Amino acid sequence: MGYQDPSDKSYLRNIRQGAPDAFAAFAAFDEAALRSPNKVIPRKYTELMAIAVALTTQCSYCIDAHVASAKSEGATEAELAEVVMTAAALRAGAGLAHGFLAMKLYDDDAKVPVHSH
Repeated sequence: MGYQDPSDKSYLRNIRQGAPDAFAAFAAFDEAALRSPNKVIPRKYTELMAIAVALTTQCSYCIDAHVASAKSEGATEAELAEVVMTAAALRAGAGLAHGFLAMKLYDDDAKVPVHSH
């Protein structure tokens, strides 16, 4: 048995049945954020942004759903490739930016509070 198998999506019903109010609220929020007819940003671009976020958060299910939606909204392979590289650059850039904190923490003169985990 593996993780993140496409058939795992069938367990959505368990979540919907186990937490119906929270699930309904999430579904309404998701619909409003991604598919509301009153959105200013065209659906294709919303889906491309969703792909970038899904790549960054590494959500296989989200990548699957939003690539299909973006394609149906007319997104091209070249647009998808640019989204992939933009997400990769941002994720790598975040590692560099967090490096600033690592360097600051290494500096003996820095007065940075230590966080407990």
